[in-house]
Formats: sequence, structure tokens, C-alpha cells
Amino acid sequence: MKILVTGAAGFIGSHTAERCKEIGHEVIGVDNFSPYYDISLKKLNAKTLLNKGIEVIKLDLRTDNLINKLPTDVDYIIHFSAHPGISDASTFEDYLSNNIIATQQLLNWALSLSKRPYFINIATSSIYGLEATLSEKEAPLPASWYGITKLAAEQLVLSYTRRKIIKGTSLRLFSVYGPRERPDKLYTRLIDCGLNTKVFPLYEGSEKHLRSFTYVQDIVDGIVSVLGKEDKCNGEIFNLGTEEENTTAKGIETVEEILGVKIEMKLNPARLGDQSRTKANITKAREVLNYNPTTSLKKGIEEQVNWFKNNFISDN
Repeated sequence: MKILVTGAAGFIGSHTAERCKEIGHEVIGVDNFSPYYDISLKKLNAKTLLNKGIEVIKLDLRTDNLINKLPTDVDYIIHFSAHPGISDASTFEDYLSNNIIATQQLLNWALSLSKRPYFINIATSSIYGLEATLSEKEAPLPASWYGITKLAAEQLVLSYTRRKIIKGTSLRLFSVYGPRERPDKLYTRLIDCGLNTKVFPLYEGSEKHLRSFTYVQDIVDGIVSVLGKEDKCNGEIFNLGTEEENTTAKGIETVEEILGVKIEMKLNPARLGDQSRTKANITKAREVLNYNPTTSLKKGIEEQVNWFKNNFISDN
């Protein structure tokens, strides 16, 4: 099967592209190499994929002519491309164009093909709002521009499945961490601070936040489990994550334990729209996808520390 992975040079997208190749699929990646964070990390991911036979094409879903630049015989789309997270430096237009407009453009391209690919949309627990503990059947209450626009993108995809124009599903991911994590995310930043004697910016109250910290390979297990179960998954939403909850404070302690250091903290004002709790309700994914994340927090962070030491360039 031929699989198009958007956002393939990013954190979870690169791992998913790699896994799809490992299990025997032909994989084409696209990424716009956005400067949202240092693109040297995306270039590193793209180089890793190229060494494994996966080309990542530089392409902007919002503005480029997809018909001229993408193959016409794709069996699956796995759509990661998005403007991520919560950032004071990001405007509403950033989220709107990258998360909604880009998704619609990708759908338009898919609909232009004689054989329409199965569309796996990658969504987020931020759709649920400040406390992400709900099942897929309950009404979401997004509280950030990121959550709002990702919900809209998800519903764009599902609107086509409801009208039987295209087949697809949406996967809501919970608090993913591991090797290749973005530099602005919790564990990469903690590891950087611990190894390079930097001060960690701790948002007020965030040490008490509860998270379903889920190792990236456990997330990829769930994503690729859709392949071959298209009829069961068509039009459906699935939560993917671990049912185990840990506080941010526990995460900090675990990094400090692994590194054997005490990380200095600087308290910053709380972030508006930041989730106080994520706990993945994966009953549906267990039943339909046989989904069963197993990686412990400590084991996952150890893997991320090793990746950082081997690959990430200190800016000291």
C-alpha cells in the first residue's frame, strides 16, 4: 500500500512514517518545514527518514498546487500537519490556516483522485478542553485556539465520511512524548535544562497538572492499527493514550532521577487555555483496535534522554 504522511518531518509524523515503512508499505512524506520551532530538528528527522528510503517533500498544503506535486495512486493519508500547541507568539490566523484551511485543501486533493484514499486524521486531546477525560461520545469543550481549530479540522474530515464521499477516521492523541519531541515541549526542554545547566520555565500551577503521558511508539501502535480495519473505523473517533496519570511534578522528578541532577526552576505566569488534566479513555480503542499501550513513564523518558544525548545539538 502507498501511504502519504503529512507533517512527516515532525515528531509523531516521522515515527509513524518510519513504522509504516518497516511494516512493508511505500511511504511518501510531506512537510512545510515551518519555523514554529528550530527547523534543524525537522531536517534531522527528514534525513533519518531518507536514510530509510522515505522522501519528505517540502510542500505547503495551504498554498501549493497539490495535484502537480503529489502522486495520484495513494491508498492512505495520515494527516499530522498542523500548527501545534499553545503559544503567545502564534496568532489565530496561524491556527486557522494551518489546521483548517490546510486540511480542506488536502481533502480537495483527495477528492480529485479517481481512487479516493482512506483519510486518517490526527487530532488531539485538546479538543476536549481544560479537562480531557471524556469518551469519544461526549461533547468536546475546547478552550484554546489550537483545540478549536483541530476540532474543526476533525469535523471537516468526518463530514465527508457522513456523506459517504470519502472513508476515514480521526484519532485524538493524549500527551505524547519520546525521542524527536519538539524543543518547546515538556520533556525535551527538561532534558535540555538538566544536561546543559539551564533554568526551566515552570508555568504557575502546572506542576499539579495531571497528564496521560504516552510514549510515542505506543501512539504509533494505535495509529497503524487502523490499517486493515478501515470498515470498522470508518466515520469513527478514537482516543489514543495511556490510562495512567502522572503529574508534571512526577515527570520533572523522573527526568531529574535519570539525569542525576536537580533542575533549577523559574516560575512563570499560568498559560491561558492550558489543560489541567488529560486522562485517556481508551475503552473504544481497546475493543475495536486491540489497543494496549505498555511503556512506563521512566522507560520512555530514558529512551528520550538517549535520543537527546545522541542527536540534539546543545546551544551552549
